[in-house]
Amino acid sequence: MRVAVLRGGRSSEHEVSLRSGASVAAGLLEAGHEPVDVVIERDGRWLCDGAEVELRAAAGLLGCDVAFPVLHGPFGEDGTVQGLLECLDVPYVGPGVLAAAVTIDKLVFKRLLRERGIAQVDFCQAGEEGWRGRAAALGLPVWVKPSRLGSSVGIIKVAEPAALDAAVGTALEHDPRVIIEAHCEGLEVECSVIGNDAPETSLPGQLVVNADWYDYEAKYEPGGMDLVVPAPIGAEAIARVRELAADVYRSCGCTGLARCDFFVAGDGEVLVNELNTIPGFTETSVFSKLFEATGLPYPGLCDRLVELALERHESERSYRY
Repeated sequence: MRVAVLRGGRSSEHEVSLRSGASVAAGLLEAGHEPVDVVIERDGRWLCDGAEVELRAAAGLLGCDVAFPVLHGPFGEDGTVQGLLECLDVPYVGPGVLAAAVTIDKLVFKRLLRERGIAQVDFCQAGEEGWRGRAAALGLPVWVKPSRLGSSVGIIKVAEPAALDAAVGTALEHDPRVIIEAHCEGLEVECSVIGNDAPETSLPGQLVVNADWYDYEAKYEPGGMDLVVPAPIGAEAIARVRELAADVYRSCGCTGLARCDFFVAGDGEVLVNELNTIPGFTETSVFSKLFEATGLPYPGLCDRLVELALERHESERSYRY
């Protein structure tokens, strides 16, 4: 297959996306595919193998067999690029428009979990009427986050009430929607998922962070984090993590891939934290390492995701919209 690998993008996660996309291209090549490098610059320009192309020519450019978006954050993981690919009738890896839009917004996602009765840490939205009282009720510390960013960009841990306003102000520099979350002392555990109608889950892994918290440097600098697979949480909690990962994946209408993040409390309770539909995708990223530990190596993972994209596209075309 000729696979257009979309990487870069306009968000603050541009550099991470470049690295993820380069790894995906290498994995696709090893799996026997022909990757076509498509870089979206920070200013919105599209480059194909280094040459600039007009966006209106994208229909021809993306005349590959399938597109593989490896775009993190806004303008790529939020349904925008997915909508473009739908309009061009191009098969693509990953979530559809709705699933991408729902899961990138932490406030929308967590409200969906609350509607489903799925356990999670408590939260509130900064700026809503009465938000200060609700934030105080969360206790200390709390986590202040832009609602629609990843890679820990703009996140601040607030340990003193007087620091809350400044933290919200920092988050507002990145996103007009800001979430405040309660702290959880539980283990940080992640589980990878692939599939369309019948999602498959990886063994869960525990993140052992070699820093005060899982910030940008801990995620992407060597030695910032160790991954323990399977997570040392017991067979019952492992089964619950995998069950919840698949359940949340289906509830959000996800297809292709995702990584579901959890807290596992001392009493064994499993709390859902986030769902990332285009997670970090280098060969050393948690998403791929978890599947490698489950028996699916990186090239095979890339190949399987291409198959899933084509399967979903064929299925979608059978409906009369």
